[in-house]
Amino acid sequence: MKNKEVLIIGGGLAGLTAAIHLSKVGFQITVVEKNEFPKHKVCGEYISNEVLPYLNWLDLKITDLCPTAITKLEFSTVSGKKIKSILPLGGFGISRYTLDEHLCTKAIANGCKIIPDTVETIVFENEIFTVTTLNKAILKSEIVIGSFGKRSTIDQKLNRNFIQKKSPWLAVKAHYSGDFPSDLVGLYNFKGGYCGVSKVENDVINICYLADYETFKQFKNVDEYQNNVVYQNPHLKTIFEKSNLLFEKPLTISQISFEKKQAVENHILMIGDTAGLIHPLCGNGMAMAIHSAKIVSELLEKYCNNEIKSRNELEEKYTQEWSFNFSKRLGMGRFLSTLLQKKKLSGALTYILIIFPFLLSKIIKKTHGTPIILNS
Repeated sequence: MKNKEVLIIGGGLAGLTAAIHLSKVGFQITVVEKNEFPKHKVCGEYISNEVLPYLNWLDLKITDLCPTAITKLEFSTVSGKKIKSILPLGGFGISRYTLDEHLCTKAIANGCKIIPDTVETIVFENEIFTVTTLNKAILKSEIVIGSFGKRSTIDQKLNRNFIQKKSPWLAVKAHYSGDFPSDLVGLYNFKGGYCGVSKVENDVINICYLADYETFKQFKNVDEYQNNVVYQNPHLKTIFEKSNLLFEKPLTISQISFEKKQAVENHILMIGDTAGLIHPLCGNGMAMAIHSAKIVSELLEKYCNNEIKSRNELEEKYTQEWSFNFSKRLGMGRFLSTLLQKKKLSGALTYILIIFPFLLSKIIKKTHGTPIILNS
C-alpha cells in the first residue's frame, strides 16, 4: 500500500470533485486554492447530464441547489437564422458561485484540508513534490494534481508549450434578470465570437460569450463592443435589451487558449481546464472537468493499491484515459469554432442543418460523452 496523501493545486470544479472522490475512498487530501468561496467565475454554467450518475455516487445533493433543467438547444447565425434541436442527454444550469461553494462544503465535511493560499513553486525531486506558497508554507507530497484553471502563473513556471503562444480569445460573463426559456440553452454566433445563454438557479440568466481580441480592442469598453458587434445578431440584441444586469459589471478573462495541452507535466496529473479546454460553443467543459476528476481518482486508487506498479505506469494510463475520453471532443470543438468564424462556411453549414435538422443532434453527440459508468 502506497502513501494515500494527495495535494491538489486549485479548488475549482475539477479539483474539488477529485478531493471529494479521493477522500470518500480513504485518501488524505490537501487543496491549495487562492480564491475565497463563494466566487463568481467566467463560465457557461451548463452541465451535461452525462455526469449525474457520478455526482450521485459522490453523495452530492445537486437537486438541493435547485438547478434549471435544460433539454433544448437553439443555434443562430450572425444574420439571425435559427435552428432548434433536442439535446440528446439534456443537462442542467447551475452557477459556479453556488456549485463551487457546495463542493467546498462537501470536501471539508469529508475531511479535506483547504488552504487559502497561492502556489509559487513546484519542485519534483527524489519522487517527492515540494510546493511553496506565497505565504511561505512548504508542502510535500508524493502525488500532486494540477487543477489551476485555464491559464495560470504556474503554467508559465512549468514552461508549458501552450503558454508560449499568445491567444486571440477573451471571455465575458454576467448574470441577468429577464425573460428567457428555462429549458433552453441558446448559442448565438456573432462576428469574431459566439455567445451562450441559459438559466441557472433562482431564475437567473447566465450570458457568457467568447470574443476575438483583435475585434474587441477596437472599442473602449464591453458596452461599446456589445452595441457594435454582439448586437449584430438580432436575437442577442433582443436578449440583452430585455435583460437587466445583476452584477456591478461583467466579468472578463483574457488569453484563453484552446491549444493542445499535456495531461501530465513535470509528473503533475492535470485535470479540468488545466489538462485541456474545449471551446465553449460545445457546452461541455464543466462535464469534462468533473469526468477528468473521476478518471484521475480511480487511477490513484489503483496506484495506491499496487494495481498500478509505478509512477510511469500511472502517468501513461492517465494520459491514455484522458485522450480516449476527451481528445475527439476537443478536436471537434476546434473544428466547429474554425467553421463558425468563416462566414461562407458557417452559412453553408446552417443551410445544410436547416434542410437536415437531425444532423445538429449528431454534431452535439460528437462533443458530449455518454452517461458515466461507475466501477464501484
